[in-house]
Amino acid sequence: MKRYSLRPDVQLECVYVYRDPVDFRLGYRGLSVLVEHELGINPFSGSLFVFRNRQCDKIKCLFWEDNGFVLYYKALESEKFHWPSDEDTLITLTGEQLNWLLSGYNLTLMKPHSVLQYESVA
Repeated sequence: MKRYSLRPDVQLECVYVYRDPVDFRLGYRGLSVLVEHELGINPFSGSLFVFRNRQCDKIKCLFWEDNGFVLYYKALESEKFHWPSDEDTLITLTGEQLNWLLSGYNLTLMKPHSVLQYESVA
């Protein structure tokens, strides 16, 4: 698998995936309040929390690292994330599974998104 420089650690033990879409105007403060009050989990626990937007083409990951929150954001250009379907509001993954999800894998089919290459943003 390709090596990425800005990815959550594959050795993370507990990654919580919030199944429902969230308002992506929320920053680290709003997401940490959601984790604490709606999910009843301590956002300072060292666990990583994953959220998606309504269109399922953007992901935000939130975690506490020693002295501050880290907010990881990924927006897909033309495809959608294959969000795990479960009846529970909260799903747990490993760090390795999270990285597969970020690479575009459908975790049930293990098939990735297409790799896109561009020369310019304009």
